[in-house]
Amino acid sequence: MLLRISSAAIVASALLSGAAQAQAQTQAPQVAQLQAPQPHVSQPQFQRVRSLLKMPDPRGEFVRLCAPHMVGRWAHPESVCSCLHDYAAATVEDIDLREALLRGISETGVPTIETEWVPPSKQSQIGATFTKIAKPTLQCMFEPVELAAASPQK
Repeated sequence: MLLRISSAAIVASALLSGAAQAQAQTQAPQVAQLQAPQPHVSQPQFQRVRSLLKMPDPRGEFVRLCAPHMVGRWAHPESVCSCLHDYAAATVEDIDLREALLRGISETGVPTIETEWVPPSKQSQIGATFTKIAKPTLQCMFEPVELAAASPQK
């Protein structure tokens, strides 16, 4: 999470500095004539930098964090984690509850929601969230290969 925030801050500062530079150049064209010419960044270099700053795929990151908890329990840990992610993302509409559920699964390997992960106004909905995902969770854990191909994508 800290990596995502840091990356977003770096990208935002780069974009803002570029916008400020463009604004300064339009306000004082005579100053731009006195400055040395700036090197032109080629398109492939720009794309390379942009791809390095890309945020990780949330689903892939979830599976990467979840799978180690499933090793030894299930024959196909990645399939179980992918299935759990897809069903949680498709079934739980509330963003806060969905994020808490995905956090619990990725940290423990089982559907878990700690009350401190959810705003107090939504804590009463935790039980209903578990009821919603109970059947898909069991199906993911006991029939992961069949469900992985048919799991809903969001």
